[in-house]
Amino acid sequence: MQLVNGYKLMSYATETHSVLPAFNTTNYELTQGIIQGIQKTKSGGYIAISSSNLELSSPNMIASMVRFAMKDAEVPVALHLDHGKSFQDVKECVEAGFTSIMVDASHLPFEKNIEEVAKIVRYCHFFNIPVEAELGAIGGKEDDELSEAGKTNPNDVKEFIERTNCDLLAVSVGNVHGLDIKPNLDFELLEDIYNISSVPLVLHGGSGIPFDQVRRARKNNLIKVNYGSDLRNAFISTFGKEFENNHNAFDVKSLSKKAIENVSNKVIEITNEINYSNNQ
Repeated sequence: MQLVNGYKLMSYATETHSVLPAFNTTNYELTQGIIQGIQKTKSGGYIAISSSNLELSSPNMIASMVRFAMKDAEVPVALHLDHGKSFQDVKECVEAGFTSIMVDASHLPFEKNIEEVAKIVRYCHFFNIPVEAELGAIGGKEDDELSEAGKTNPNDVKEFIERTNCDLLAVSVGNVHGLDIKPNLDFELLEDIYNISSVPLVLHGGSGIPFDQVRRARKNNLIKVNYGSDLRNAFISTFGKEFENNHNAFDVKSLSKKAIENVSNKVIEITNEINYSNNQ
């Protein structure tokens, strides 16, 4: 199956009344595990890579790898740039065949954030590719950089969306990146944003958020939740546990297959949990 356009995936989520999980990859084994897991759930989702992780590869390499892993797939998957940090990264990903884009200019002042997002939205919309933007700073560890939490201001939401024309809005409501800090979702703030926002909402840092809170957040037009740390933990621990048991371990092939299986199982668990009520 070919990768699907991000707009089609968003329509799919609306039609099925589901939240789309977005799973971050870094290498081939993670990619295989993610694709296999999504297929087994028979639910759509995103496979994503952040700008910082492109240091280990390139947009073309990632796109080719994902297409190869998708060759026997039957469930819709979009290829998403996560936390795009520059116009050049976005441009290269679009040219490589990515079907969904996130631009993260949330570290900039409000006006500059709008300026950067609007520029990328104009470019991506020319190719009929949806754009996710971020308003507010999400705490915790975001790849190689630490950011301080700064919750999304509801008073900025309407103006930001209208002036950028973004298609999805990533919000900061107590969610954090990584597993070192415990999230504390502010549902009153989330509801305030929901009542103002004209576009679907996104939560980053899904790995630390209890599933029941994600299910509760779905009531506020939540369409997408990002997961990275859980999957990386499942991947890394596969090799770590084997090395702890045997310091002479060398069978990378077998361990890689096991890591793919562990990642796939984690994808299945997450997808089923966040959409639990839909399966009843």
